[in-house]
Amino acid sequence: MDKDKIDKKDYILDVAERVFADKGFDGASTRLISGEAGVNMAMLNYYFGSKEGLFLAIIERKISHFQNILQNLGSNENMSPWDKMETYIELYGDKIVSNNCFQKLLYKEMVMDRGNELSEKLRSMLLKNVAEVERILKEGIKTGDFNEHIDIPMVIATLYGTKNYIINTPLMSSSLLGYDIYNDEMIEKKLKPQIKSFMKNLLKCYLLKQQ
Repeated sequence: MDKDKIDKKDYILDVAERVFADKGFDGASTRLISGEAGVNMAMLNYYFGSKEGLFLAIIERKISHFQNILQNLGSNENMSPWDKMETYIELYGDKIVSNNCFQKLLYKEMVMDRGNELSEKLRSMLLKNVAEVERILKEGIKTGDFNEHIDIPMVIATLYGTKNYIINTPLMSSSLLGYDIYNDEMIEKKLKPQIKSFMKNLLKCYLLKQQ
């Protein structure tokens, strides 16, 4: 695919991401998205096939790069399990607050639990990243670096749940934290460092064996 086509697809995905985040999956339509993007319906259908295909392309574009990073991290034999977790928290802390539009879009669909093919595909894509975190945690147990009775599902729920509360309940979290979590300057100066520091300290106490 030539560069012009790639650029056009990326542009359509950027517009569609914003529309889906504003309207939700049900409220958005391919006609609305094509109008916002300034392209005809035939082009939209040619690239993505359907509204579901367009939605999944947005999700896959965002998570596939991070997935590759996690796979390389998990396979790195020169890092201890805890070093991998620290690195993961750094990467995750940067990713989860760098694009609120995407987080809003993703959260809306995650809480819907439609029980259809779209939900299953979305869950399958997201679980691949979860599996990489599980792999690091299980490695730590196997090597003896981590406590053998750690609750892996709850560790993962803590990581993602903290993000979901902060990002998706701004009315509460902004008041709780004392700053606007949607302010770009506050995100960089306060929110990212705060999340990273807290998760590292919390999980270090829970995961590592006491010396």
